Amino acid sequence: MLKNTFLATAMGVALAGCTVATQPLTQSELALSADVILAEVTANQEPVNRSISLYEAMARAVKYNLDHKVELFSANLADQKVNLSGDLTFSWHILDFGVSYARAKQASDNSLIAEENKRKVMNRILQEVRTAYWRAVTADRLLNGFHKLEGRVNRALANSNKLKQEGLTSPIAALTYQRELVDIKRQIQRLQRELKTAKIELAALMNLNPGDKYALVITNRKLNSTSLEIPGEEMTRLALQNRPEIRELAYSGRINDREAEIALLELLPGIQLYAGLNGDSNSFLLNNDWVGWGARASWNAMKVFAYPVKKRVLELEGDLIEQRSLAMTMAIMMQVEVARANYHYLRKSAATASQYYNIKHQIVHKTRSSARVDQASEQTLIREEMNALIASAQYDIAYAELQNAFAQIYATIGVDAHGDNFDSNQSISSIAKALKQTWNERGDLGG
Repeated sequence: MLKNTFLATAMGVALAGCTVATQPLTQSELALSADVILAEVTANQEPVNRSISLYEAMARAVKYNLDHKVELFSANLADQKVNLSGDLTFSWHILDFGVSYARAKQASDNSLIAEENKRKVMNRILQEVRTAYWRAVTADRLLNGFHKLEGRVNRALANSNKLKQEGLTSPIAALTYQRELVDIKRQIQRLQRELKTAKIELAALMNLNPGDKYALVITNRKLNSTSLEIPGEEMTRLALQNRPEIRELAYSGRINDREAEIALLELLPGIQLYAGLNGDSNSFLLNNDWVGWGARASWNAMKVFAYPVKKRVLELEGDLIEQRSLAMTMAIMMQVEVARANYHYLRKSAATASQYYNIKHQIVHKTRSSARVDQASEQTLIREEMNALIASAQYDIAYAELQNAFAQIYATIGVDAHGDNFDSNQSISSIAKALKQTWNERGDLGG
């Protein structure tokens, strides 16, 4: 009894000694970790020392965007798993050799799926860069004008209040004028809010610090800067051949087929070869050392009973992949048609926005001339200048949407936004030059 009590006490002490106490990170450790992470986020990047063009923005996103780096590391990890699965094929166990070889093939297909995911992420990021870049250009082009106009509105409001207080104008006329001025001010502030975030979004895509100041190359808007010359039938064929989603489903189908092969291999008896050197200290034996070799067979009967259910599950998964492929094919065909229709519609919309802007610009010019000779009021001039700025913003937005629609055509047909023979290890200027050449060859001369 005493012996049992002693053993129980000893075991309790031992277990108590093995108890792990939770140790949360201290504030100093958290602060140090935050400093290290902040330093690493933008480490080893080429500094921004000039105005950024569209293709330099795309180059910086390709080289430094963290989402892209995550997919790159995922693809590299998948490749290493393929190498590991290749090593597993060197097994003495004959059944394991067949299963390991099939698993290695599956790992290879998974690495190809990772590559398609990397393509998809890169194309998405570059598309987002285009959208943010053109919105940021609009912001740079118009925000200074909005700021000046807002100052004039504030001065006009103060002057109107002064005239009303001095009785030089009727209260209803003054309030009506002020209502119109405040409405103009609200429109200015709304557009400022929408446009100011564009440069922050673009900075994030390029992996710049949100507070960093940078300038953009302001290009002239040319409606004939994009031309689409790919026939509709050719676009559909290219999409079904190149889209990452279609390729991923094809690789998933191969993985499922190999899973069926593995299920069959697991039904076979396992045959394991062995060889070894043996020895015995018995001095009466004729030979104290000898070599033993042979083969052992093993068989798991439970897998035989489970095979019909597993086979049915794999067949259903194969059918599901096939149906997904058909559904994806139809979806892609519709996306191609929508992208083409959207591009042609936005081309007309941009042309209309250009016409409207030109008319508004002429009206402002005429109103300014009239205001100089006191034939037009300050209120009328402010209103027309505001309308002209809004028309310019609408033209910029329509032009940006046209540029994005053109790029969306190539994203829809699965053509990589970065072109062939792409090397992300090159300098920013080299990558930007390669991107510009690729898109110029595709008919985009707007960047």
